Amino acid sequence: MPHLIDLFLHLDKHLGELVQSYGTLSYVILFLIVFCETGLVVTPFLPGDSLLFAAGALASTGSFSLLTLFVVLFTAAVLGDLVNYQVGKYLGPKAFDKKYEKFLKPEYLLKTKKFFDKHGGKAIIIARFVPIVRTFAPFLAGVGSMPYKEFGLYNISGAFIWVVSVCTAGYIFGEIPLVKNNFSLVVIGIVIVSIMPAVFEVIRAKRVPA
Repeated sequence: MPHLIDLFLHLDKHLGELVQSYGTLSYVILFLIVFCETGLVVTPFLPGDSLLFAAGALASTGSFSLLTLFVVLFTAAVLGDLVNYQVGKYLGPKAFDKKYEKFLKPEYLLKTKKFFDKHGGKAIIIARFVPIVRTFAPFLAGVGSMPYKEFGLYNISGAFIWVVSVCTAGYIFGEIPLVKNNFSLVVIGIVIVSIMPAVFEVIRAKRVPA
């Protein structure tokens, strides 16, 4: 756990070390992290928005190519959601069986289901900016048998908007002295802002009488 917290708080440092140690292979590592965070329901804890922002910030220093980041991370995000969707489609309603509770936390499933009920198919796009929900949304789209063409459209659109907007924000603001000198606080801020919609939804749900 301490190593995971350190990863979140010092992404700029760790990504910089990653580039120095592995060079262009760093793109493969970033691909795998984003793919797992979006494609595997057992790894919703991996960095998402903060990782994209940090990668964009490093691109402004020349450590990464911004265009290559777009292509690599977009591909990872699309394929991750696609795999997640197919797994959900395979399991179907059985995903809510108690025997899967160890791998599929019921509270995450229910939270994401409410998110779907509220936003419909657009939840696939909106969820890109909400940690945990981002991981479970494509899975539940598969469980609910969302038509493949509809899911594919939302998947590609959401991945493009998410990757380009967050990486570009990092590219533009990452080298501003105030941001650069307080990068750890910026990362914490990104994580907090990202999870606020989910927090508000949980609070609202608890206030609504059963």
